Amino acid sequence: MWLSVDLVEVQIPLLAAMLLIASGTKVTQLVRHGAADEAFGPTALFPLSARRPAAILLCTVELCLGVGLILTADEGSDVLPAKCIRIASGLLFIVATAALVELRASRPDVGCGCFGDFSRTPVSLRAMARSALLALAALATLTINQVQVPQTWPEGGRLIGILFAELLLIGALSPEIGEGLIRLGYSEPCELQVVPSQRTLSALHRSKPWRRYSQFITSDAPADVWRELCWRYVVYPARYHDRKADLVFAVYLQHRRPVNRTALLDAATGRTMPWPAPPQTRVRLLRRDEPLVPQEAPIAVGQPVTPVRADLPVSTDV
Repeated sequence: MWLSVDLVEVQIPLLAAMLLIASGTKVTQLVRHGAADEAFGPTALFPLSARRPAAILLCTVELCLGVGLILTADEGSDVLPAKCIRIASGLLFIVATAALVELRASRPDVGCGCFGDFSRTPVSLRAMARSALLALAALATLTINQVQVPQTWPEGGRLIGILFAELLLIGALSPEIGEGLIRLGYSEPCELQVVPSQRTLSALHRSKPWRRYSQFITSDAPADVWRELCWRYVVYPARYHDRKADLVFAVYLQHRRPVNRTALLDAATGRTMPWPAPPQTRVRLLRRDEPLVPQEAPIAVGQPVTPVRADLPVSTDV
């Protein structure tokens, strides 16, 4: 009897963690790619215009249910908020299982999208079995009153053992584990990385070359943007010394602190124009015994001093 009670009590934190992780990975993918594509799994069953709203709705529902399971963990199933959240969690996994069955039948080339970018492999029986198992776990939480905090070390060790065994079972049913291990030992080449143009522009506007040379730009929007392998080039119309010019930024495609290169080109000839000389800000420190005003050369004793008129040229002939 104690095993069944402990097994059911473990499901609430487990389900909450699964929902929060699934929501977080989907949001990360949505922000990284800037649009909802087939990697979201069941959203591929929707029309193209409805995929992004459906993905946002799914992420929001998973987040709300995960937080709700945590907040109502100490309440019984007879309390209306806890009962509604646990029923909604079970219905979510039931609908997800049915959607995976339909997705495997109609789009066998699309991944389940359960954990964002990590769920790109086609839907398999393991993924459907995992979803069905989580649906049963969510419905089983309706039979308990509230989650009891273990009072003794044996009780805590028993709960941890049950949770660890169930995590092993879920891991065996999760194809994402292999994908994660592959990514740990594999670095995607920069030529294949997907970096949205808006992220490149945001990184450019925070860079030091932008703060230094943006004064020459005459338009808020770039005139041209294109990508070549690991670099994205951004061209802004500019003006320098009353001449039309093109200010070209080359931004390296990496997610953190990208390298930035800059060039100023003549708009008519396409040749490189010289940059303005930086202001001389270096000041030479005077020695303690050095006067502020240069001293005049000493005059020898007995040598006549001939004044020199400023309006007459000085001859150097001997």
